[in-house]
Amino acid sequence: MNNDKKKPWLLLLSAFVAIYFFWGTTYLAIAYALKGLKPFTISAFRYLIAGLILCCWIRFKKQKWPEGKDLRVLIISGVLMLSGGSGLVVLGERHISSGFAAVIVATEPLFFVLFDHRRWKVYFSNSWIIAGLVIGFAGIALFAYFAPAGQSVSHRHPVFGVVITLLSAMSWVTGGLYANHNLSSKTGNIVNSTVQLLAAGIFSAIVAGCMGEWSKLIVKTVPLSAWIGLIYLIVMGSLVAYISFNWLITVQPPAVVSTHTYVNPIVAILMGWLIAGEHIANIQIVALVIVLVGVLITQLNKQKAVD
Repeated sequence: MNNDKKKPWLLLLSAFVAIYFFWGTTYLAIAYALKGLKPFTISAFRYLIAGLILCCWIRFKKQKWPEGKDLRVLIISGVLMLSGGSGLVVLGERHISSGFAAVIVATEPLFFVLFDHRRWKVYFSNSWIIAGLVIGFAGIALFAYFAPAGQSVSHRHPVFGVVITLLSAMSWVTGGLYANHNLSSKTGNIVNSTVQLLAAGIFSAIVAGCMGEWSKLIVKTVPLSAWIGLIYLIVMGSLVAYISFNWLITVQPPAVVSTHTYVNPIVAILMGWLIAGEHIANIQIVALVIVLVGVLITQLNKQKAVD
């Protein structure tokens, strides 16, 4: 009896560790994967391999695939959230550090407010939500302005990196809202995640082909560190963390699950500093705190407004 009570708590704890720590460390894994692989090639490998692994599990369990409208919603949301969301982060990290990218992605809760037009009347009648949005984006501007120059040879266009990573956050939010408003599937978390991963993998592979990335891929010249980074993204990022996230949003309040927003940039900055020697200025620590305060104010008041 005691064991039965412990299982849900252990499962919840494991899932939160996945979205807190493993998602936070994927930004560093991306930096390593980029040492030998192109951005959309990474996304194609990452999502296709993860999706095919889950296909084997679904076949073993003899689970049903979604059909009709739900299948379409999952495909579109998968492309937006994974290829457009996480995939553009990879492109952004060619020009900014992994910790920097994580801080920018922390603005996702702010975009959920800006993009959820069905609740604009509720949100924008709350002065605290407006204040949170202003504070959060001001923190991002401050963080970007004081970004140390010349962190890496590849970090030559930090403004471009900031814009691309902000677009990634917007794409993730758009896909998430689209799925929340249109998905009625009862096929289960694993099946839904698999469809999204496969859709994103195929789309990323097509984009990689259009950008000439496949023709530039020479397997024997890719360093071991890049393959390790890719494997980490597949296993810990796309299988463990992403599935954990999709499960948590079905069993926990969104405000609780979204707390990973506060933890991920801290983990990413710390790991980037410890392992990759990424530098962060003291003023950027202040800017990070400002961003998180803005997100916290927005989230708390958003929840009250909805309730």
